[in-house]
Amino acid sequence: MKYLLMIYGNKEKWSSLPPEELQEVIAKQDAFNTRYRESGELLGAYGLGDADEAKLVRRVNGQAAVTDGPYLETKEYMASFYLLDVPDEARALEIAADMPSADQDPVELWPVPHEAPQS
Repeated sequence: MKYLLMIYGNKEKWSSLPPEELQEVIAKQDAFNTRYRESGELLGAYGLGDADEAKLVRRVNGQAAVTDGPYLETKEYMASFYLLDVPDEARALEIAADMPSADQDPVELWPVPHEAPQS
């Protein structure tokens, strides 16, 4: 079963960290990524650009209409996501709780019950 872990953040939080603390956070995350890639349970880990780089794309009269994003108006935004492939929800919850930032910020866990077929 596949699960998506979503991590939220904001620019203020990351820019307020002293450089040595930021390096420690990155090292912990890299160790987490390595551990679960090696176990075969982490399919991918992706950090997203800042919210001010997001775009909203709609189709209006058959043409792309692009505006600045994100859609929501909040300080917190999805900063990164992780795709897991694990036997069950219990294992996904264990991994989510092992996320280095989970003691400070919640980790959203979403089941991924559908996958487009690869051709």
